[in-house]
Amino acid sequence: MKILPLLLLLFVTPAKAQWLWDTNQMQAIKKQLHTPACAPAYQALLRQAERALQQKSPTVTDKETIPPSGDKRDYMSLSRYWWPDPQRPDGMPYINKDGQSNPELNNYDRNRLGTMCAAVNTLSLAYFYSHNEQYAAKAAEHLRTWFIDSATRMNPHLEYAQFIPGRDGSKGRPEGGIDSYSFVEMLNSVELLAGSPHFPDSDKQQLQQWFGEFARWRQTSTLGKQSGDAKNNHGTSSDAQVAAFLLFAGDTTGALKIIDEFPQKRIFPQIEPDGRQPFELWRTLAFHYSEYNLSHMFDLLTLAQKLGKNTCKATSPDGRSFYKAVDYLASFLGKDVSEWPYQQISGWNEKQQDLCDLLYRIATLDPSRTDYLELYKQHSTNKKDNRITLLYGTTPTINH
Repeated sequence: MKILPLLLLLFVTPAKAQWLWDTNQMQAIKKQLHTPACAPAYQALLRQAERALQQKSPTVTDKETIPPSGDKRDYMSLSRYWWPDPQRPDGMPYINKDGQSNPELNNYDRNRLGTMCAAVNTLSLAYFYSHNEQYAAKAAEHLRTWFIDSATRMNPHLEYAQFIPGRDGSKGRPEGGIDSYSFVEMLNSVELLAGSPHFPDSDKQQLQQWFGEFARWRQTSTLGKQSGDAKNNHGTSSDAQVAAFLLFAGDTTGALKIIDEFPQKRIFPQIEPDGRQPFELWRTLAFHYSEYNLSHMFDLLTLAQKLGKNTCKATSPDGRSFYKAVDYLASFLGKDVSEWPYQQISGWNEKQQDLCDLLYRIATLDPSRTDYLELYKQHSTNKKDNRITLLYGTTPTINH
């Protein structure tokens, strides 16, 4: 694997990786933190940040299992839906139970990665709104521990992600590429640390180097390319991740290439003219994965918008589009799971709320979709302390 030299990055002016959120909007929110519309969410955020201050910074070296490479800095995760075979004394090889998560996930790195990213998100957002340097310091500590410090840094690859015990010598699978999706929102949070002495330019440059190397691995390695070749949400996730990582590392041209190819490569092949997503509908959690795929699409479409590309409204001659897929799922809001014509063995209500949040986000990017805002108001169960208010504004702000 070629290493992207740090010196090269020092001469690149990276585009801000702040694409999921509108910082101008957030500056306006900052002036309203003590109003009834924003105060509950702000106080909840500060409580969460105080708890995050007490957390030990997780690292890939915390796991007890040593990867086949012998290096505990190599990320390793278990395939989520694979379980011991009850017909075999040692349970090997594991068997698939689609949609049922194996709690053995906690023995590896996936949940620690998610914990680290969630902590950075909370602490960075709290720092942005409160200017409390304790939050910035802790967020920077998490980033240094996971990505920079030589003894604990994750090596920038996923060669052992989502392995299946008893199969293929514990090697990783292309599906493991989705494990790092939490990094996408985390990189947005990193931009909120700008100006803090606890997150100096040298740290950011090393972080940019790490993501430059990671993006290169995803684009050139066998597993990385196989992940990108997937026809379903894994392929969408790969495009959104690589574009985000390239943008953060300073390669705007590379990110734009992915964006320009996205409608023909992802939107039109994955969405039917009536809005169904056939590559997600065979799953036991078909509604979940349909919404999940659209959320990844929208992350990339938001990135595209920030780079001057209105990819959101791309439509094929026979009517395939991102909006058509959103409309199809939205037609099931407020309905019982029995009315969904496919399988959704668990989490129906939770995924309905995820779709409501997606509709809210779309309304902030495309004010013409007032219908999505109305659906959100009708079906969302979010309380006033929900963080979405601090990321995208209140309903009156969106209308304005």
